[in-house]
Amino acid sequence: MNANVSARRATALARIELLVLDVDGVLTDGRLYFGARGEALKVFHVRDGHGIKLLMGAGVHVAAVSGRRSAATAARMRELGVRTLIQACSDKVAALERIAERLKLPLVNCACIVDDTSDLPLMAAVGLAAAVADAHPLVLSAAHWVSGQAGGHGAVRELCDELLRARAGHR
Repeated sequence: MNANVSARRATALARIELLVLDVDGVLTDGRLYFGARGEALKVFHVRDGHGIKLLMGAGVHVAAVSGRRSAATAARMRELGVRTLIQACSDKVAALERIAERLKLPLVNCACIVDDTSDLPLMAAVGLAAAVADAHPLVLSAAHWVSGQAGGHGAVRELCDELLRARAGHR
C-alpha cells in the first residue's frame, strides 16, 4: 500500500490548528519495556513534552492517538495537559474525523506525526503529514515533512518548533 501523500501539496504550517501524535515510535523510541508483573513501561523525552505545551499555549490543539493502550501514555498526556487521548484505536482516520468535527476544524488544517505504515491512511487524511527520521521508508516517502531526530528523541519538539515559528511569522 503506497499512500503517496507527498504528491499533494502540504497545508502551510501556519494554518495547522490540530496536531495528532502517534505514540509508540513517535513520542517514544518504539521499544516496549515490560516489568516483572507484565506492565509496559515507556520512556518519553522531556523536550517533546515542552514543545507540546508550547504549541498548546499558542492555541494549537494536540491529540494523541495510539493503537495500544498504556497507563504510562495516559499519565504522560495528563501531565502535559493533552485533553484528547484515544488509545487502542483501530481506525485513526475515524478518530481524526471525530476530533476535527468536535473542534469544528477542516481536515486540511490538521497535521499528524507518525512512524509506521499502519498510519499511511492517517497521513493521507491530513493537510500536513509528518514523519520521524527513523520512520518506515514508505512513511518517509509519503511525508510532507520529516524530522531530523528519531522518534522518542525530540522529533515531536522539532515539529512543534516549526509550527510555532510559522505561526509567529504569520501574524
